[in-house]
Amino acid sequence: MDNLNTHRPGSFYETFSPAEAKHLWDRFEFVYTPKHGSWLNMAEIELNVLIRQCLNGRMDCLPQAAAAIAAWQSHRNNRNAKITWQFTTENARVKLRRLYPTEEM
Repeated sequence: MDNLNTHRPGSFYETFSPAEAKHLWDRFEFVYTPKHGSWLNMAEIELNVLIRQCLNGRMDCLPQAAAAIAAWQSHRNNRNAKITWQFTTENARVKLRRLYPTEEM
């Protein structure tokens, strides 16, 4: 889950009655992901590839879309397609220097 402000208890209480908000909040387990370099970024990249390569045309019905996605997924898996992650540790040390302390000499 991303770190949007809508994923806080107060958002439930703004929308629902207190009893309903508490009931809904207790149903979920929120696990927050890092804002930079997370698996969520990779998932978003893969979804963008899916949209560009597979879902860019008109489809008349849900079964047609499901078949097109299954064919695209099979083709992508058979090619062993991977995301080339460009954010290296060296880049992280520069951009996120407060998270990567270095030894001063």
